[in-house]
Amino acid sequence: MNKKLVAYFSATGTTKRAALALAEAAGADTYEIKPAVPYTAADLDWMDKNSRSSVEMRDPHSRPEISGTVDLSGYDVIFIGFPIWWYVAPTIINTFLESHDLTGKIIVPFATSGGSGMGKTEEVLKSSCPGAELREGRMIRGESVHELRRWAEGII
Repeated sequence: MNKKLVAYFSATGTTKRAALALAEAAGADTYEIKPAVPYTAADLDWMDKNSRSSVEMRDPHSRPEISGTVDLSGYDVIFIGFPIWWYVAPTIINTFLESHDLTGKIIVPFATSGGSGMGKTEEVLKSSCPGAELREGRMIRGESVHELRRWAEGII
């Protein structure tokens, strides 16, 4: 049996709710990816070209610092969750992935969004997961625990 982790970044709480439901459905541990400097509402204002999130997302090399660490050595499958920003994962997700040796692990992205899809998420994350198998991701929009369990079981 594969040991699973649901690691997630949640700016407003929406992704956290999805992550906790997925963890329950998949029988996985959880880890919250927290920025060293928390995002404020002004930082998240996507309509402001000078907001922190806008500046980070314009720079594909941006790697916001993370607060805390987690040992991934005991996990085979890592579900990685985030809100969609500009049709991809926030760059803090790249920071997290690049901070760990993912060799031999299965990485499964999942995302929340007010209306967009996964966009180029997998394409952009692939280079941050050397040695891992990056599986196709999924948008989570209020699915039941039963639906999430069926999806998670189909991945592994």
